[in-house]
Amino acid sequence: MFGRKDKKDKKGLVNDIGHELDRARARRDALAGDVTALSTQIAELEARLAEERERRERERVTAQIEAIRTQLEESAATFASVVARLCDATAAAAAEIIPEARELNGLLAMVATEVDSEIDSLLCALRRRAETARSGEDAECLPPPAAASGPRRVNERLPLLLPAFLPRNREAPPLEAAEERPSTAA
Repeated sequence: MFGRKDKKDKKGLVNDIGHELDRARARRDALAGDVTALSTQIAELEARLAEERERRERERVTAQIEAIRTQLEESAATFASVVARLCDATAAAAAEIIPEARELNGLLAMVATEVDSEIDSLLCALRRRAETARSGEDAECLPPPAAASGPRRVNERLPLLLPAFLPRNREAPPLEAAEERPSTAA
């Protein structure tokens, strides 16, 4: 009698362990499916995040280009009005007092025409660049975020073209390179 009960208990124990093993496998399979689903969701969210970052970067670049374009347009309008006033003043001076002022008037008109042409070209290039940034085409050629930089240095070695009626200093000493100049530091 004693041996039969132990056999039944052992059989029941094996069956219980088998059921628990089956349940554990089912839970493992369910968790594996959940892990796969979560991995897919994570990949989708990462892709959406990357797209949103790229969109925001394009918007930032576009806004920066538009701000530059607006500033250039405003400055060009100011420049044009100043040159127009200078032309009026030199025309009045040429008509009444100094005939040589006609040369300055002609020079101002020429400079205004050249500046206007170059500004139009630059504005067109800025518009194209803004459209490229908006559309997301050629994103690798977009400029990086602007760092605070100082004003551009003007090349002081370029010759200054003066009109004929302005005096020139014919005996000006030649320009020395920066490293050849004597130091003023103590």
